[in-house]
Amino acid sequence: MLPLTAMIPQPLRIALVAPLYESVPPALYGGTERVVSYLTEELVRQGQHVTLFASADSITSAELIPVCGRAIRLDPANPEPIALHVAMLERVFKRASDFDIIHFHIDGLHLPLARRHPGATVTTLHGRLDLPGLDVLYREFSEHPLVSISNAQRAPLPWAHWADTVYHGLPIELHQPSFGTGRYLAFLGRISPEKGLPRAIEIARRTGIPLKIAAKVDRADRDFFTARIEPLIDGALIEYIGEIGEREKTAFLGEALALLFPIDWPEPFGLTMIEAMACGTPVIAFRCGSVPEVVDVGVTGYVVDSLEEAVDCVGLVQRLDRRRCRAAFEQRFSATRMARDYRNIYQLLGEQRWPLSA
Repeated sequence: MLPLTAMIPQPLRIALVAPLYESVPPALYGGTERVVSYLTEELVRQGQHVTLFASADSITSAELIPVCGRAIRLDPANPEPIALHVAMLERVFKRASDFDIIHFHIDGLHLPLARRHPGATVTTLHGRLDLPGLDVLYREFSEHPLVSISNAQRAPLPWAHWADTVYHGLPIELHQPSFGTGRYLAFLGRISPEKGLPRAIEIARRTGIPLKIAAKVDRADRDFFTARIEPLIDGALIEYIGEIGEREKTAFLGEALALLFPIDWPEPFGLTMIEAMACGTPVIAFRCGSVPEVVDVGVTGYVVDSLEEAVDCVGLVQRLDRRRCRAAFEQRFSATRMARDYRNIYQLLGEQRWPLSA
């Protein structure tokens, strides 16, 4: 009979490698870094030994290996991103023998080094995969295990070495749900052509329900905002709040009738959708990318194919049970479930038993 200590699963030594564009968690907008933060904290809570490679202004209960003094986007010195990420990779692989698994969240920059590392590595891809050149990259490094954040995300590279799909998750206690009716329509995230804000504004105009916009504008999208969005903001029906942080999201989403997610691109996941669900707020989303996987029609919202359908669904969401919406979030999109899924991947990769799904 094995000694009792041999029967108790030993904590894994996990390295999480985050992008340096935002802190972990981000001070304001930042989907990937926010998910890395939720995963890090939940793994620590579950008793794992976690080391986080990130910017020095990150806040974590894991061991933090700071790479740069401040997240790139908020650093007035405007540092060169590739230089900092290459320096981070050198630090990661200098300590590679300290870890049972190294989990990357930085696209494919690390792949040449990971190929030469004898230990277990895995990469979660957080972005769109239909861009030219990505097929060349992932065919070259076809042995490296990848995790998708939705099944739809895989569509441009179905032949890649997928280990599994892991949906994002939020801490259950992060947002307290609101079960009132809601007073306005909400748009949250980033203002850019593919996010479909003009559609959201048109939905508000046709229904006569105010739209509140809490979103950031990147420098690359400043001209789009100035030309297409700013002239439509009247401060009454259409109100622009600006970029908000985590603490403000609960009230912003919880007091909304619905979150509008009128995207026009292959959305890999859509974190704002589950943030709304956590607040008990249903989602009206256009049928692109991951949307049909994330939204439970008639429970957490509606999936639409046109402006006309979206306008009709504004009336329908008022009949949805916001308690059921919150319950669906807890069942499908908790950080506990996300960390458990990743632990399963780590364990099986360490034992070289993968891919985990077809």
